[in-house]
Amino acid sequence: MKISSIESLHCDAGWRNFSFLKITTDDGIVGYSEYNQSYGAKGVSTVIDGLAPIIIGMNPLDNDVIFATLYATTRQAPGGINAQAIAAIENALMDVKGKALGVPVYQLLGGAMRDRLRLYWSHCGTYRMHESTAGFLGKEPMTSLDDVRALGEEVKTRGFTGLKCNMYRFGERNYTHGWRRSFPERNAEKPLIRAVYNQIEAFNEGTGGDVDILLDTNFNFNPEGYIKMIRKLDPLELFWCELDIYNPEALAYIRKRTNTPIASCESLYGIRDFRLYFQMMAMDVAIIDVPWNGIWQSYKIAAIADAHEVNVAPHNFYGHLSTMMSAHFCAAVPNFRIMEIDIDDVPWKDDLVTHPPEIVDGHLMVPDGPGWGCDVDEDAVRAHPPRDI
Repeated sequence: MKISSIESLHCDAGWRNFSFLKITTDDGIVGYSEYNQSYGAKGVSTVIDGLAPIIIGMNPLDNDVIFATLYATTRQAPGGINAQAIAAIENALMDVKGKALGVPVYQLLGGAMRDRLRLYWSHCGTYRMHESTAGFLGKEPMTSLDDVRALGEEVKTRGFTGLKCNMYRFGERNYTHGWRRSFPERNAEKPLIRAVYNQIEAFNEGTGGDVDILLDTNFNFNPEGYIKMIRKLDPLELFWCELDIYNPEALAYIRKRTNTPIASCESLYGIRDFRLYFQMMAMDVAIIDVPWNGIWQSYKIAAIADAHEVNVAPHNFYGHLSTMMSAHFCAAVPNFRIMEIDIDDVPWKDDLVTHPPEIVDGHLMVPDGPGWGCDVDEDAVRAHPPRDI
């Protein structure tokens, strides 16, 4: 068996595009993966095209050999877009391998330790804060804490036991402090802290206190700001505070001076990036991005985390194929904590795959078909051509 062709597919996903990689073998097996180039990673498809000639003709079952070959080829520019391109290739190869052997991908990682995964509703309210994105959802934009309470009630009614939100500001101009919209001064002043406290309190009121609340503060603060924000939110008993910082010592400093569990590392690549964070005991939960790292490499990272007594959770705010990829990862690792999923999304999201995720009582049922257990519906992808974003 040999790799015969590599092709990228793209489609409109409202305020972003979804991107898929298709690898075909000479005996007709097709493997898919989902990757991301809408958020700070433009050019991944071009890098994939540049790497493709290196692996055409190689045996797709040699996924780790191919990874090592591509890593060696790009090691002078590690991480970033190169890492994401290699991960997209690795993930599609794992789908090929599972299909060739007639087993789910989790079987290639040693088997499934669980067949259902606890979910949290991610970016809960984020896409409803802005008129443009709310329009894609067929929703009215949120304009007050009453809307937050109503959304909390909706989360509980739909059976979810966890939700994660960004930091919201209501006023003359609604604003979400998220990954793409970090404010440059990176300080946590009293008005913002008060607004976030009121927001989390409103979610708790809407859910009746029966849903765990996770807060994502992204890259928005320096250590002083993170510590001030987290300490002020202590009475609200967050499930975790998620933050991003490229300094393991600084993250460990924050964790030692706060009581709320810390989740981090979603923007890191490979075992080398994660190593110092584990050595420093910098977080309670390591967030691993399967589309960015590749599921085989993600499993290795999770094994190192387990050796350091650290739980893991996937970074998964993409489309349904990414959800399936992350589900196989979560099923196979012993130190799984909880799984992220975006519920608010464009109405044609389900059409893009042959088997959308099955969610029962706020839990994802782990797919058991060969490979990922679902394929890309290429006709549906072509029916929604990508936007110029």
